[in-house]
Amino acid sequence: MHRRSFVLAIGAVLFSSCAPGTLPDPGTDVLGEQQAGVRTAFGDPLPGLTADELALFEAGRGVFQETEAVEDGLGPVFNEASCVACHLGPGVGGSTGRLETRFGRRNDSGGFDPLATEGGSLLQDHAIGAVPGQTFLPETVPDDANVVAKRRTTPLFGLGLVDATPDDELRSIAALQARVAPDVAGTVAIVPDLFSGKPRVGKFGWKNQNPTLLQFSADAYLNEMGITSPKFPDESCPQGRCEQLAYNPRPDLNDADGADVQAFADFMSFLAPPPRARSAPESLIGGRVFLAIGCAVCHVPALVTGPSAVKALNRLVYHPFSDFLLHDMGSLGDGIAQGAAGPRQMRTAPLWGMRASPSLLHDGRAATPLQAVLAHDGQGRRARDRFAALDKRARNALLAFLDTL
Repeated sequence: MHRRSFVLAIGAVLFSSCAPGTLPDPGTDVLGEQQAGVRTAFGDPLPGLTADELALFEAGRGVFQETEAVEDGLGPVFNEASCVACHLGPGVGGSTGRLETRFGRRNDSGGFDPLATEGGSLLQDHAIGAVPGQTFLPETVPDDANVVAKRRTTPLFGLGLVDATPDDELRSIAALQARVAPDVAGTVAIVPDLFSGKPRVGKFGWKNQNPTLLQFSADAYLNEMGITSPKFPDESCPQGRCEQLAYNPRPDLNDADGADVQAFADFMSFLAPPPRARSAPESLIGGRVFLAIGCAVCHVPALVTGPSAVKALNRLVYHPFSDFLLHDMGSLGDGIAQGAAGPRQMRTAPLWGMRASPSLLHDGRAATPLQAVLAHDGQGRRARDRFAALDKRARNALLAFLDTL
């Protein structure tokens, strides 16, 4: 799909959302319905990889599943000892639904303090225990924290396609939203790219705090497992007590050459998107309802990658159902300021693969798509209210459509 036709298709989707009751036909497979039933499985590699790329995928998957030990640099505080401990189900790279804790303090002026000197904002709920001179303990939420939020581990399927999407594509979508539906327009997160040394558009994490899969990998290796690497060389101080690091059994740079970080990124880059379930007449109707009530303004159905030396990622249309922008979600925000995101802002969650998720929304509060839709607030309130006003047939059709994602 050429860039111009892509933008026109997305424009048709956005314009349609401003006309409740219409059932638009953008003239292209914007909803990806023609891809439903494709024979891939959760956790498969991207179709069309070369033998060398498949070898990188398999090697990366192996490292992804390794369990780290203290002698590898695990800890001193951490959340899990392997990536797969959180990213499994229904295949390697998915999500167990594991919830992590963020905390901080909202001050009287509305500002947010991550309480970094007390171990925030991410709480590490495991520790390596007794070593010579020190017993490392799991962190706890400090008494002066008045913001505590849960975050669900996100699936990683298809993120190589997101990584391969040019920053300007997301800027274009934000600009189009601002023109067509300014009350729900998303915000582009601009964050530092530690590997290039330049500011980039954030795409990864609940707050879009990382711009690339490589940085996402290095960030997680440190903050989830306590493994340092060249771009994240400093250990997390347990509960903010940096003096305890004098007893760290592995004070050196743990992943000294960044090879493991690169392996994680290779695995995610070549991980296929979630397979779509087959459509039925009811779900086909539901897809049109999804467009008509405005869900697609933020949950943009189709994006396109840029030029890539990897043929399987080169100029490819894919269907994540997200604009990967920040939106003010009102009471659904988690209260945590992080990176470029304010306390009420969250990245639009991709809907692909949601039928296999054990829970929904950033804190896992929703057990069903119906609960997730009805919990929307802030810039998602209008679409929520339109959904609530649907008759039973239209509502069931929309839910049937979501069950194909």
